[in-house]
Amino acid sequence: MRPSSIAWALAVAVLAACSGAGTPTEVHGTLERDRLELVAESHERIVEIAVREGDRVATGVVLVRQEAGTMQPRLDQAQASVATAERRLADLVAGARAREVDDARAILSGAESTLAVERSEYARVATLVERQLLSVSDLDRARARRDAALATRDQARARLRLLEEGSRPEQVRAAEAEVERARAALAELETSAAQYVVRAPRTGTIEALPYESGERPPAGAPVVVMLADGPPYARVHVPEPLRVQFTAGRAVEATVDGVDGTLRGTVRYVSAEATFTPYYSLTQRDRSRLSYLAEIVLDDPRAASLPAGIPVQVRVPEHGAAP
Repeated sequence: MRPSSIAWALAVAVLAACSGAGTPTEVHGTLERDRLELVAESHERIVEIAVREGDRVATGVVLVRQEAGTMQPRLDQAQASVATAERRLADLVAGARAREVDDARAILSGAESTLAVERSEYARVATLVERQLLSVSDLDRARARRDAALATRDQARARLRLLEEGSRPEQVRAAEAEVERARAALAELETSAAQYVVRAPRTGTIEALPYESGERPPAGAPVVVMLADGPPYARVHVPEPLRVQFTAGRAVEATVDGVDGTLRGTVRYVSAEATFTPYYSLTQRDRSRLSYLAEIVLDDPRAASLPAGIPVQVRVPEHGAAP
């Protein structure tokens, strides 16, 4: 080959290398996990912190309690009202027991005997008053005792009749309505009481506890910070030349220092708006380029135990690259 031909081939190779050097083949970022900030809904004093930083917690576990003031006595009263209303409804639906009917009959019999005695006594006192052997005040007292005995007899008779006839439909409906009212009042109080308790919304690890027991956090201030369980994700900035290769659902490969081989990942999200690449995410020659924020879920089992914050590199496999 002539020298001029060799020089021309070398020039073409250099130009090709230079043109390819400006296009990145992978994106850089950090490994992240879903970070949850659990806020205080009230300004009350913290009375209990049930966890420590680094603890593993399950969904629904109590993390922090705040002072509830008079809420607990109100809850106890509402629960008692529900129990009373439910018991009354059950009695109306079940009807009177035989023993209750027998007791009511015995009470009525006693009331009738007392009434008979008081009537006889009233007649005797009235006769003596006519003979001026007793005063009118004695007659008034005898009349009052007779009337009281009459009222007691009527009440006992009505009670027995109610037990023998059973509950009327309107009584059952009224009792059902009372149960519903009591339950609604209890549910409202329970909802109000829930704001004084902070629970774990997901399984995860406690990362930070900004306040101590006895302090009063402002309403809306985070009192627990936790990292939720689940696959970690890489938060990366995709340069504009690679944007078409990173689409939601696309399979990618990630590498992390200290982990052999590549980790399997899937593009979860890519921002629709471009921004200037942060200075720390790419090499110096790429800092002036536009980039798109993306999140890559690393569903590879080996990524499950990786800590948040470590650097990660992501690329689209050659067989999956855009044509």
